[in-house]
Amino acid sequence: MARDVHLLPKAHLHLHFTGSMRPATLLELADKYGVHLPEALSGGEPPKLRATDERGWFRFQRLYDIARSCLREPEDIQRLVREAAEEDVRDGAKWLEIQVDPTSYAPRLGGLIPALEIILDAVETASRDTGLGMRVLVAANRMKHPLEARTLARLAVRFADRGVIGFGLSNDERRGLARDFDRAFAIARDGGLLAAPHGGELSGPSSVRDCLDDLGAQRVGHGVRAAEDPRLLRRLAERGVTCEVCPSSNVALGVYEKPEDVPLRTLYEAGVPMALGADDPLLFGSRLAAQYELAREHHGFTDTELAELARQSIRGSAAPKDVAARLLADIDAWLVAG
Repeated sequence: MARDVHLLPKAHLHLHFTGSMRPATLLELADKYGVHLPEALSGGEPPKLRATDERGWFRFQRLYDIARSCLREPEDIQRLVREAAEEDVRDGAKWLEIQVDPTSYAPRLGGLIPALEIILDAVETASRDTGLGMRVLVAANRMKHPLEARTLARLAVRFADRGVIGFGLSNDERRGLARDFDRAFAIARDGGLLAAPHGGELSGPSSVRDCLDDLGAQRVGHGVRAAEDPRLLRRLAERGVTCEVCPSSNVALGVYEKPEDVPLRTLYEAGVPMALGADDPLLFGSRLAAQYELAREHHGFTDTELAELARQSIRGSAAPKDVAARLLADIDAWLVAG
C-alpha cells in the first residue's frame, strides 16, 4: 500500500502570497469590504484559465488583483499567513518560503516598509503558532521599471535578519528582458539573499538560460521548459539549480495540456533538483500534497522517488543546516515506517 504523501516531510518553495488564500476567506473578506467578485472567484470551482496568450494572462492577473484588493488591514494579512501555514502543515510541509511583492500591499498598509514589516510579523507569529518553519522571498514585478526592483532588492537585504531569505522576479516572463533586472539581483546576492527568479514557464529554455546568465539564479521558479534543451538540463543538474515545479499550475495555465505532459520524469532523470510547489492554490484549486499525488499517479513516481523529491525540496531551501538535517532524517523515517 502506498504511503500517505500528507505525512511525507517536505519544503514548499513556490507559493505566492495572495494566491495562498483559502477560497472561503476570500469570500468573507470580499463581503467585509464590499468587493464584487466575478463568478470565476465566487463560484466554488477553480476558474478556467489559459495564460498562453496575452488575453489569458491578463485575465489571470485581473483575478489575482481582485483577490489582492480584499487584503486591506494588518489582521487580513495575519489571517492569510496563518491559514497558509495551517494548510501547508496539513499537507506535510515542515518549511515554507512564501513569495510576496510588498509594493502591491503598500498603499493600504501605510507604505512599503510598514507593509513588509506587517508581513514579516505575521510570518513570525504563524511560524511560532503552527510549528512550521517560515521565511519570505521578496519578488519584484517584471512588468514594472527595473529601478523599482532595485528599491525592493535593497529593502529585502535590509530585512534579511527579520526573515527575508531570497529575491525573485515574477509576472509574465514574455515581457521585458531578464538582464534589465541584473542590478537588482546583484544587490540581493551581495546582501546574502538567494536569487530565485521565474523562468521557463510561459517562455522556452532561453528564459531559463537568461535567469542563470543574467541574474545568477540559484533556483528557478518553474523552469519546466528546460526539458526542451538537453544541454540546459545538464547545466542545471551540474550546478544543482533547483527548479520550483508547479504541475497543477502548468496545466491550469495551459503550459501543458494534461498532468502527464508536465516533464517531471525528464527533469528527474536528468538529475535536475526539483521542489514541487502549488503556486496559487486559490486560482488553481490544489495545494502541496496534491503535487506529490500527481507525480505518483500520472508519472509513476514510487515512494522512494517521492522521498527523493522531498529531499530535493529541503536541499533547495534556505532552511538552516540543523533544520535541514532533521527534516532529511524525517524523510528517511517516512520511508522506513511505510
